[in-house]
Amino acid sequence: MKRSSPSLGLVIAVIAAATFGMSGAFIKPLLEAGWSPAAAVTARALLGGVVLLPIALVSLRKKWSALWRARWRIVAMGLIGVAATQLVYFAALERIPVNTAILIEYMAPLLLVGFVWATSRRMPSVVVLIGSVVAVVGLTLVVSPGRSGSFDLLGLGFAALATVGCAIYYVVAARPSDGLPPVALAACGLVLGGLVLGIAGLSGIVPFTATFGAVHLLGTTVAWWFPLLVVGVLATAVAYATSITATEMLGSRLASFAGLLEVVAAALYAWILLGESLSALQLIGGVLILVGIGFVRAEKRGAATMLEPGAIPESAPVHTAPLPAEPTVTRP
Repeated sequence: MKRSSPSLGLVIAVIAAATFGMSGAFIKPLLEAGWSPAAAVTARALLGGVVLLPIALVSLRKKWSALWRARWRIVAMGLIGVAATQLVYFAALERIPVNTAILIEYMAPLLLVGFVWATSRRMPSVVVLIGSVVAVVGLTLVVSPGRSGSFDLLGLGFAALATVGCAIYYVVAARPSDGLPPVALAACGLVLGGLVLGIAGLSGIVPFTATFGAVHLLGTTVAWWFPLLVVGVLATAVAYATSITATEMLGSRLASFAGLLEVVAAALYAWILLGESLSALQLIGGVLILVGIGFVRAEKRGAATMLEPGAIPESAPVHTAPLPAEPTVTRP
């Protein structure tokens, strides 16, 4: 599996993290106004998908066969990458603190490293192991400095499932496009995932409520649709399209580590927009995440590609049956 322009991929991944991180600061006013998490994310996913659909349709001109070839990739993105991951994450939030749930879900990079280690029986390089440890320490400082967690086993189990879903998202996004533009995968996955989330909410699987009055944002009162529009366009449409693009360029493992910057961005937005405190430990944690990404990025490109989930080493020997010896002809 070939990767191109890793530096450009990292720039796009930073844009994805910066836009993904906006969701918390702009969704929070809706939640405080009475929206349930499932309703807010359903509206977010459907709005993001609708925004991307016209661009996706233009990008798919004369490429409709690519949409059919990628049908299972789209289903996996919508059902697992968008819908299932969100549902189990919401279930975890009902039982354990938010910081604990986020901390567990964003262990997805470690899960990918461990999965490749177990399936390939090849130990990751030293730089990847160091980067993993440094990034996780940084994540812990950003998410939960000085806070206590919860040991509700069912809640922790739901959070662990969210980790698996997050890892699967990166693996699906990193698969060869086979002609399918990233914006088309993002649009189709969001629409499918939003519909599934909506059905789950309306059927009572998860609480599903919404209000349509004014909400408080940035010290003033705005219409309910304003923060939802910001989240739908920037934190969903732009975020998913750039995230999938970056993951195709970087591979699932490096992209998942770069995705940790979303947590840093969310803390910064909460500090700037909501006035929430930002401690020195969180700033140090953000720096450590950057250092950890740098270590993972420093791995030799060939080795990194070869150890991607599902990748087949280009240099792997091909075992074939020996050819029969040519008959010896004796000339008279």
